[in-house]
Formats: sequence, structure tokens, C-alpha cells
Amino acid sequence: MIDIETLISLGAVSKQVSAGEMLFLEEGSAHFYNQLISGRVRCVNITDEGKEFTQMIIQPGECFGELALIDDQPYAVTAIADTDAVYLRLNGDAFRQLLKEDTELHLAFTQLLCRRLRFKYLLSKEQANQNPRHSILNLLNYFKQTKQNVCSQCSKVMLTRQQIADMTGLRVETVIRAIRQLEEQGVLWINNGKVYLSSYDCAHRK
Repeated sequence: MIDIETLISLGAVSKQVSAGEMLFLEEGSAHFYNQLISGRVRCVNITDEGKEFTQMIIQPGECFGELALIDDQPYAVTAIADTDAVYLRLNGDAFRQLLKEDTELHLAFTQLLCRRLRFKYLLSKEQANQNPRHSILNLLNYFKQTKQNVCSQCSKVMLTRQQIADMTGLRVETVIRAIRQLEEQGVLWINNGKVYLSSYDCAHRK
């Protein structure tokens, strides 16, 4: 999102975390801009019973937690390392000053927030959908088109069935059953429990 050299020149510090480690907590105060260098981070909401609901998965090059810096409110999610990961952390005041000075970067973050808002609209729409296969297809097709959560080389879906269930509002048992039905239709295939998209656009394989 922001050039790595620029971040380092502004005093960003590299942080290394292990899978399962929490980077920040929902309702916590935001003091840093975070940008992922390697690995994956999941942003979740956690119920009082400890159940996670995945909101988004962060890929290398993407930022997370920036919303709280922009609107000066507490974090809306908890960030957890989905795998071992490395990220850069920049002081929040330095990030805000950079946005004030760089209008193109400011526009880029505005566009990022718009894309994430559109994604939330998609999730809300699919959660109201009564067709599980249709909901899952639309979600996977979105990720394929935006080059997120799908391996660009082997087309493996980089989401667990539970994470797909969280995003679509479906029960995990329903997701498992729907994925098997989609495999029968040739939309995707399963190998050793991993889900892979076919070489064709999901939108054309309903």
C-alpha cells in the first residue's frame, strides 16, 4: 500500500509474529499503521464465548487497522496472525501527516476504504441469499477477480470452510455440503481437503 522504503524512512519498525498471535484487540486504542510484509493476518470479531467471526484476511502488501487511525476511534476488529508473519508498524501521527502531505496516497486510501465497504455490501447481500452454492460462488468469484485469498499459481482457495461460513453467514456444515455439490458441477475440485477453483471463471459455471 505504502512504499516500504517510505515507511522505513519515516521510522517504521519491522515486527515478526507467530501464527495465532494477536496483533491488536477490538475496542483497543489505535496508535500505529500496520502493513503486512509476509504471511497472512485475519481480522475477526470475537464473541463473549470466544467464537471468532472472520471479517477479512490480510495479504502481503495490504494494511490493517488503518480505519481506527483515520476516524480516531477504537479498533473495530481483533487482528490475529493466521500464519507466521512479518509486518511494518508506523507511528499513527506519522501516518496521518503522510496522508495530509500526499494527496495521491490519501486518494488511494479513500479508494481502499471504498473497496472494503463494497465487500461488506457483498457479504450483507449474500447473507440474505437463500442459495448457499450461489453465495459461495459469488464470494469465491469476487476473490478470484480481485486476486485475494486465491493462489494465483494453483488457484487454491486460501480460506478455511469456517472462514467461508463466517463471511457468508452459513453454517460450516452447509458450506461443506455446498462445496461438495460445486465440485460435482465442475466449478471447483478438492484435493487432500484443499479447495481449488477450476480454470474457468466461477461466474460461468453455475
